[in-house]
Amino acid sequence: MSLILSLDTSTQNCSVALHENGQLITQELVDEEGSHSKSLTLLIEKVMKTAGRTLAELSAVAVSNGPGSYTGLRIGLATAKGICFALDKPLICLPTLRVLASAVDAPAGSLLLPMLDARRMEVYAAVYTPALEEVSPQEAHILNQESFQTFAPVVAFGNGSAKWQEICTHSSITFLDGPLLPEAQYMGKLAHEAFLNQTFENLVTKEPDYLKEYMGTKPKLKSL
Repeated sequence: MSLILSLDTSTQNCSVALHENGQLITQELVDEEGSHSKSLTLLIEKVMKTAGRTLAELSAVAVSNGPGSYTGLRIGLATAKGICFALDKPLICLPTLRVLASAVDAPAGSLLLPMLDARRMEVYAAVYTPALEEVSPQEAHILNQESFQTFAPVVAFGNGSAKWQEICTHSSITFLDGPLLPEAQYMGKLAHEAFLNQTFENLVTKEPDYLKEYMGTKPKLKSL
């Protein structure tokens, strides 16, 4: 048996879910840019209260660990680590694109291609089988007309897929309207599987999977 608290702060969404043996009990979500630091702990409290459970009852804490928002990923992992440290619980980290892929049923013979926007014509993307086995790892890609041609037929989705649809010339690509973003509710089966396999992370050394180095913008100098 597993009772796992799942956190996703990888995008503008901030979501928390509680799963028992991979089945969703309840989820709370806030869709507000920059809300993670003020919303995450409140959502955790609300989820546990709604479920009538306590943090001490948890088997583990799972977090969507990237790619995605640099700030969001840091907040999510730090919060998950804090709970695990305090309560001596194992930490489970899941690839964000695999979490997103788990929400989609691919047509027979097609692969799954979750895509998250990485600004301009760049996306974070990975390719999975319908059983969520990795075919191509999470990477940052600059899109062009021939991107991912070798993997066709594929089903593309996520908030990065729309800009590829505008230039894509493949006839064997299916574009879905949703899901656009990962959510904690999608993490249940993956987290339960990781728990059964004891795929746990080191609380001291584990870092978010950013995929790209942070490129901050320099403040503009005011003219005198």
